[in-house]
Amino acid sequence: MNILYIDIDSLRPDHLGCYGYLRKTSPNLDAIAAEGVRFTNCYAPDAPCLPSRTAMTTGRFGIHTGVINHGGVASQPFIWGEDRQFSCNMTQPNWASQFQNKGYHTVAFSPFAQRHGAWHWYAGFMEIHNTGGGGQETADVIAPQVTDWIERNAAQSNKGDKPFFMWLNVWDPHTPYRTPVDFGNPFANEPLPAWYDEEVRQKHWLQAGPHSAQEVNDYFPKPKWMYNGRDAVALRQPDSIKSMKEARAMFDGYDCGVAYADRYVCQIIQSLKEQGLYDNTAIIISADHGENLGELNVYGDHQTADQFTCNIPMIVRWPGVTDSRAGESDDRLMYSIDMAATSLELAGMEVPEEWDGQGFSQNLNSPNKAHRENLVVSQAAWCCQRAARWDDYICIETYHDSWHDYPDLMLFDLANDPHEQNNLADSQPELVEKGKAMIAQWKEEMMNKSRFDIDPLDTVLSEGGSLHSKTDPVAYLQRLRDTGRAEAADRLAAKHGVVEPGT
Repeated sequence: MNILYIDIDSLRPDHLGCYGYLRKTSPNLDAIAAEGVRFTNCYAPDAPCLPSRTAMTTGRFGIHTGVINHGGVASQPFIWGEDRQFSCNMTQPNWASQFQNKGYHTVAFSPFAQRHGAWHWYAGFMEIHNTGGGGQETADVIAPQVTDWIERNAAQSNKGDKPFFMWLNVWDPHTPYRTPVDFGNPFANEPLPAWYDEEVRQKHWLQAGPHSAQEVNDYFPKPKWMYNGRDAVALRQPDSIKSMKEARAMFDGYDCGVAYADRYVCQIIQSLKEQGLYDNTAIIISADHGENLGELNVYGDHQTADQFTCNIPMIVRWPGVTDSRAGESDDRLMYSIDMAATSLELAGMEVPEEWDGQGFSQNLNSPNKAHRENLVVSQAAWCCQRAARWDDYICIETYHDSWHDYPDLMLFDLANDPHEQNNLADSQPELVEKGKAMIAQWKEEMMNKSRFDIDPLDTVLSEGGSLHSKTDPVAYLQRLRDTGRAEAADRLAAKHGVVEPGT
C-alpha cells in the first residue's frame, strides 16, 4: 500500500465542505473524505509550522524534542550529548525512516526544511524535492512536479515490490493570501460566516496585537517583507479591517487559497488514477496548523494555542481499512501524531517506544471508542501558551501574550461559543482549575519521561518571549496610542515593564 500524506499549510477544517462549510472551497478534498473518514477533534500538539512538523515527523511533543519556537534556542532539537551514537537518536526513529526501514521509497515534495532551517525534518527521506519557493510557491508550481514523479515511478510502484511514502506540502492557504489573480474570486457574492459582523469588527478595532484588526499583516500595516515586489497581495489580503469590505477581502482571500489548493490536489489524485495507483494508495490529508480569521483578534495567522490555530483537519482514505466507514466523521480527541502512529500500525509496524503518538488502528473503525480523555497543546512561536482541551472546553494559559493584551487565563465553551468570543474564566473558576490541573499534570508526566531536565517553554520565556513577539516595544506602544488604543498601551506597558519616553 502506497501512502500519500498531503500537508496543506494553515488549513482549518471548518472552511472545508466536508466539515460543514457552506462555501464550496473543497469539492475535491470532499470527494476523498466521502471515501474515507474525517476526524473532527484532531489537534497539532505544538503550533505553528516548525514545531508542528517536527512533532509530526518525530512522533514526539515539542517538550521532548526541544523544538517549539521559530527562532532562538528552542527552534532547534535538543543537543543529545556525548552518548549520541552514529545515528542520531533525534532523527532515526522518525516517521519517514520507519517507512524507509520497511522497504518503502520515501519521497518529499517541500521547501519546508530550507524555509525554517529545519534540516532534521529531512531524515528518512530517500528523495527530496525542494519545490523552490520557500513556502511562497502556489499549487500550480508544485502539482506538475508531483504528477511528473508519479508518472515516472508508477511502473515500479505497481509491481508492489517498492511502495512509496510521500509527504507533499501545499501552501496556498498560508498568509499572505496570494492566489493568482486569474483565478478570480468565486466567493464574491457569498455571505461571510454568520458569526462575524460589524459589532465584532468594531470590538477588535480597539484591541492590540500583531495581525490584529488595525495591523493585519504584522505589528504595522505594510511590512516591507510582504510587499516587496508583490503587487497582487493587496488584492487578496487587506492591510487592516477598517470596514466590512476589508473583512470580506480577508475571508475571501483565505477561501480562495483553500480552493486553489483543492484544484491542484485534484490533479495529483487524477494522476494516481491514470497511473493505476489510486486503489493501492492510502491518502491522509491534514495540516501543520489551522488559521485564525478574527478569532481572538488574530487575522490571517496562527499565533495562539486555541481552537483555530491547533484544530486541524484529518481526512483518511485507506483502501481495505476505512471502506466500511466511507463518508463518516469521527469525534474522538487525538493529536496529529496519533495518526502518524496509526499509519505505522496499519503498515504492519510497531510504534517506536520513544514516540508520544499513540496508535489506534485496532479501534479505527469503532467511532464511539475514546482515544484520549483530554489534550494539551502548546504555542511558543508567537504567544507563549499551553491549553487543555476536553469535553466542550478549551482552557488557555498565557505566559507571554505577544502584545495581544490577553488575560493570563481564558476559558471557552466551544459548543455554545464556537468562535471563542466569551471568556468564561471569571464565571467558571472550577473549570479553569480543572484545565490548569490538566496542563500541570501533563507537564509533570512529560518531564518525567524526558531525557532532558529542561522544558523548552521556559527557555523561550527566559529569552524574553518567542521569535515573533520580538518587536520595538516603544514604537509599537506609540502606534497603539496614535490609533486610539491608549488603554491597551497602558496595560501592555505595565505588563511587559516598558518604560516609554516622557513617562
